[in-house]
Amino acid sequence: MTIPLNPADLWPAPPTTARQPEPHRWVWAAMDPAERRIRMRELATWVDWLRTTFELHNTVTHCWYRHSAVVEHLTALYAGWTRTYAGDEAPGRELAEADWINTLHALVPRLQLPACATGTHQEPPPRIPPPQGADKAFDRYLKLSDAMTAPPAHPAAAELARREAELNAPL
Repeated sequence: MTIPLNPADLWPAPPTTARQPEPHRWVWAAMDPAERRIRMRELATWVDWLRTTFELHNTVTHCWYRHSAVVEHLTALYAGWTRTYAGDEAPGRELAEADWINTLHALVPRLQLPACATGTHQEPPPRIPPPQGADKAFDRYLKLSDAMTAPPAHPAAAELARREAELNAPL
């Protein structure tokens, strides 16, 4: 018995390419302090590049790292930038770089700190503690409110039923 020739056997095997590890997601609170400091330096280097490249030096203030909301937005932008520019090309992502730039511009208003724009850092406002009994009020809401206890009903149920009937109509 002869084994049929497979044309692919005639070609040399492609070199094995080690896959780059996918950039991992950054969750600041889940990092130990040493890793947090290393990652913050990494982010700071990238933020300096971002401020210069996209002329955001008047938008992203020098004290950005002292504002947790800005840190989270910049972290998301950096993680997305890394996946876009250093990750594997994924099908359907032909405009990934343009999408990332659009995302950057959409987040620019969230990066602005008007109170710190003059170059003097202003601490974020202190957190207001919840009023006494807030936990009990929340639990009561979960148990008793119409929004949490109403039976399920899809707002488009009638339209979905009409389409289903149309598809299953006798011929």
